[in-house]
Amino acid sequence: MKILFVCVHNKRRSVMAEAFGRKFGLDAYSAGVEKTENIDDMVFKVMSEKNLKIKKRPQTIDGVVKEVGNFDIVVTMGCLGACPLVPAKKHIAWNIEDPADKDIEFYRKVRDEIEDKVRELANSLK
Repeated sequence: MKILFVCVHNKRRSVMAEAFGRKFGLDAYSAGVEKTENIDDMVFKVMSEKNLKIKKRPQTIDGVVKEVGNFDIVVTMGCLGACPLVPAKKHIAWNIEDPADKDIEFYRKVRDEIEDKVRELANSLK
């Protein structure tokens, strides 16, 4: 079962969700609505605290769909109407605040919230 996590730029929330998804045994991918050049350095830092590696480059939804094909589940992560409808059997919306320009404690809070939600999702699919 392929799962796509989507946020606006694929540089913070969706990247964290993809890493946790893989940790919990999901066939997880992530993408953004808008093209961006780099993943947020703070994401590398807070995810390394959990001993998780994340991908090096952001991807757009079109790029991931071309590469991977269709998804069973698409999880949007608070893109506030900016997330396009990606064909999938199921759509889930998580309203998770973007930690951009916040301090490291806020990034950790968002990371932990994402970890909990992805764990719950993985458990529900077993």
